[in-house]
Amino acid sequence: MAQSYARLLGRPLVPAGDDPVAALWAAPCVIVAHGTEVDPVFFFGNARALEAFEISLEDFVRLPSRLSAEAPNRAEREDMLARVTRDGFIDDYRGMRISARGTRFMIGSGIVWNLIDADGIRHGQAATFDWPA
Repeated sequence: MAQSYARLLGRPLVPAGDDPVAALWAAPCVIVAHGTEVDPVFFFGNARALEAFEISLEDFVRLPSRLSAEAPNRAEREDMLARVTRDGFIDDYRGMRISARGTRFMIGSGIVWNLIDADGIRHGQAATFDWPA
């Protein structure tokens, strides 16, 4: 995640020199990632993400990412993900999300990027945003 972010955006996602896994987990912003399944499932959510989505890690990593948005907002979310797929990343994402307990919250100034390894293989998409916005 951190390497894809740095390659696409030209700046680090987490401070250089830190253990990247620990830094991603403890970051002050929300960081999430989903895979490339037909109905993509989250495979990563940091501590801040679990707070925002009011969910345990065990439940989060089984959650289809589309369920992070209410049904009326899913078409807008799909349009955004298509832009990311086409352009590599976006840094202007705004949208309403919903937690596992039904709490609605706004994402503002979100960054969403493709997870592409050094060999150019796509592994999914990731996002980061401040919460609360």
